[in-house]
Amino acid sequence: MKYHDPLKQILSRTRPHWDQDETRAAVRWAFGKALQCRTPELGAEVYGSEKEERIFYHTCKSRSCSSCGYRATVQWQRERWAALPDGPYKGIMFTMPRELWRLFCDNPHLAKALPVLATKLIEARVLAKYSLRVGVIAILHTFNGKLEFNSHVHTMVTGGGLYGSSDTWVSRVYYERDPLMEAWRRAVIALLRTALRAGQLCANMDIAQMEEMLTQQENRWWSINIQSFKDKWHFLQYAGRYVKRPPIAQRRITSIGERTVTFWFKDKRLHRRVYVQCSLEEFIDRWAQHIAERYQHAVRNFGLFAPRALRQTSAAIFAILGQEQRRRPKPRPWADSLKRDFGHDPLLDQTGKRMKWVRRLAPETSR
Repeated sequence: MKYHDPLKQILSRTRPHWDQDETRAAVRWAFGKALQCRTPELGAEVYGSEKEERIFYHTCKSRSCSSCGYRATVQWQRERWAALPDGPYKGIMFTMPRELWRLFCDNPHLAKALPVLATKLIEARVLAKYSLRVGVIAILHTFNGKLEFNSHVHTMVTGGGLYGSSDTWVSRVYYERDPLMEAWRRAVIALLRTALRAGQLCANMDIAQMEEMLTQQENRWWSINIQSFKDKWHFLQYAGRYVKRPPIAQRRITSIGERTVTFWFKDKRLHRRVYVQCSLEEFIDRWAQHIAERYQHAVRNFGLFAPRALRQTSAAIFAILGQEQRRRPKPRPWADSLKRDFGHDPLLDQTGKRMKWVRRLAPETSR
């Protein structure tokens, strides 16, 4: 079977490497589903008219599939845009030294805690300084341009907040970088030390070496980036590149050789493209380490944006701000999505007449 999608081509050629018992179940499931996308193995819907009949194979809906990931991203952006109030927002990115990346790669249960740590320290500082409750969206981001495991957290925070238990909205909150950085550094080091002393930290160093390394990292500067967003859509567009899609876009893959793959990334320090070549198996291994366990959410909502709080206070916040609350948008029909993205209606036959659903084809068993 030929694949026009470079990612699927790589998955197909490296299947003996990743489709084995030693591979994490979530990785095998995601890669397997991506290969089945739009093939007879997932079944199909048949549409027809008097002049023509077409088969449309089902999609896999996996994050490892570039086309399915794109559609899921668009729907997530539409839902968040409708649910959140208009107004300014702050984007706060929490990073850590590269010496700690491998620890969180080898200990995913600790990586899952990072969005919670980032959110709690934001909420604590705003509550202590302003007596405000804020809404936070936190996203654990694990990859960089070279597909290395680079654990950091992106957060979107309301530019204002709800004062105490009253119906007063304070429109401006100032976030100080250095206090946030110190609190973040302290929280991450404490998380690692606690896991180390409890014997729950997988590392290639003994306890003494780990303690020395953690001491070094807690005495250095960590990068915290704070930026202002005029509206929520700015952040949703930015975050949408990470939450539902593969860690690398197809367009960045420039060539696939017999044994190697070449891709590029934008080096922010050099301000230019840098090309990376690695074996097909190494590429798959880099990709696989960013696949989360099944049913694990890539996006976490806290504070005023937490699911329960959103149900209880959303209407009040919209009323306080003088804004109209929007309904949750329904997913667009697949044909409408294709028409929007590619400019043609797949359900029009050669004469321009709209086809109707005829029957469903059951999935075929792969050989």
